[in-house]
Amino acid sequence: MNAAFVDTPVGRLRIVAAGAAVTAVSWCDAPGGRGAVDGVLADAVAQISAWFAGRLEIFSLPLAPAGTPFQRRVWRALEAVPYGRTKTYGDVARAVGSAPRAVGRACGANPIPIVVPCHRIVAAGGELGGYSGAGGGDTKRRLLAFEAARMR
Repeated sequence: MNAAFVDTPVGRLRIVAAGAAVTAVSWCDAPGGRGAVDGVLADAVAQISAWFAGRLEIFSLPLAPAGTPFQRRVWRALEAVPYGRTKTYGDVARAVGSAPRAVGRACGANPIPIVVPCHRIVAAGGELGGYSGAGGGDTKRRLLAFEAARMR
């Protein structure tokens, strides 16, 4: 496993790759890790930086998140939610043939937030819903505002 770090408006992110695929993105406070990276990690740092600079809307990284078949199905559905848009947990549940709470749990277990945009999933009636990233709902609000997403 290799890791790279990138500083963003929502905190410092640690990107982890195994082989040629990104396996995790998480918030960290640890210093260091600013050395040269290559391959998929360099691509991930560049794409996340471009996303936060407003120059990228769709990530094109090889991903290999660890999860159950159901979780991976939900995460693929999240990737289909366009930049600047939101869907409800119920919308995603209907798309994957499940229940909203199960989708919420899968969103909470998403190991690659931002790249797999679980922040774009909101509760019915315009409620924000949860967010497992650092800062919780405040970070989710900031990411949605960054994308200028309209809450339902």
